[in-house]
Amino acid sequence: DYSSMNLTELKEAAKAKAYYNGVLKGLKDESKKVSVIKAVKELSGLGLSESKALVEGAPKTVKENVPTEEAKEIQKKLEEAGADVELA
Repeated sequence: DYSSMNLTELKEAAKAKAYYNGVLKGLKDESKKVSVIKAVKELSGLGLSESKALVEGAPKTVKENVPTEEAKEIQKKLEEAGADVELA
């Protein structure tokens, strides 16, 4: 219930829900590792070795403070590739 919140609290609540971190929690299937590495490389702009290290070091954040729509797209692409993803 937002009726008891002041303007500052409302702004903070809106801001908190407007941006997410795309967190790679791990692989759903180890055989999909190469696909997940390629997806991380594409989405993050990292090089191949950095993307591989990120996937192997999961849980790791792929992208930080992205708008809701972009976060959902990241989640969709990574899950399609075979990753277990969380928006935080």
